[in-house]
Amino acid sequence: MSDAFVTPPSVDPRLLEVLVCPVTRGRLTYDREAQELISAGAKKAYPIRDGVPILLPEEARDLTD
Repeated sequence: MSDAFVTPPSVDPRLLEVLVCPVTRGRLTYDREAQELISAGAKKAYPIRDGVPILLPEEARDLTD
């Protein structure tokens, strides 16, 4: 049995229904290619690491227009 963790190819859609931006409490959209959750209202991209969304504002990448 392998100890390696396999990152899921996508985020469970049911999880996306309940997760919200910690800054705006608004909806998040999933960017599969970048493996990020995007908050349009806060203009931030939250990383997904090893299949786990990191919803800490200090870990988020600022989005530029």
